[in-house]
Amino acid sequence: MTQLEQIIHPSQGCPERTIIWLHGLGADGNDFMPIVPMLNLQPSTEIIFPNAPVRPITINGGMGMRGWYDITDFALRGHDREGIADSAQAIQAIYNAKIAQGISPENIIFAGFSQGGAMALHCGTRNPCGGILALSCYLLNPQETPNAENTAPPIMMMHGTQDPIVTYTLGESSYTTLQERGYNITWKNYPIGHEVSLPEIQDISEWLKLRGF
Repeated sequence: MTQLEQIIHPSQGCPERTIIWLHGLGADGNDFMPIVPMLNLQPSTEIIFPNAPVRPITINGGMGMRGWYDITDFALRGHDREGIADSAQAIQAIYNAKIAQGISPENIIFAGFSQGGAMALHCGTRNPCGGILALSCYLLNPQETPNAENTAPPIMMMHGTQDPIVTYTLGESSYTTLQERGYNITWKNYPIGHEVSLPEIQDISEWLKLRGF
């Protein structure tokens, strides 16, 4: 199993709540650090920004870059099951370590953008947690997504209507699948591309605040 490097935005004192925030393809854990002050988090909340391993990415000519899994086609239909499984196991290790430190599952949120959002959905629907924040992303292998149980976390999916990388249609179809599987899910869209906007950050802050983060 790959052990992930981590960039940590610490809490004040011992953390009581943790957000595991996963970056997009070719980025790293520093990618979302600039928005942290805008989230107005509780002092007891920490954010862990893991770095994905460097791997060859087929659609980028096999160039090595940080990625949670390989992408073999621009339609995002072909998924690298081995890479997904390895990354899920490595992210799970971070989650397990926080549980071992005494943070309860309902005080852990999986969050991510693009590829990281896909991994957040993958991990969050398979582990007890306080919520899933999925930005500009999609479900990996939707047919294998587990049905929601009574303890299923709330999900917030956000997407740009002009996204040229992860199409709005793909994001919306993933939302529909999760809704059909019984998840408590909210969908919000913004007139942007494959990016995060100020109104979106404000909505993220509000969603986190409602959950005590």
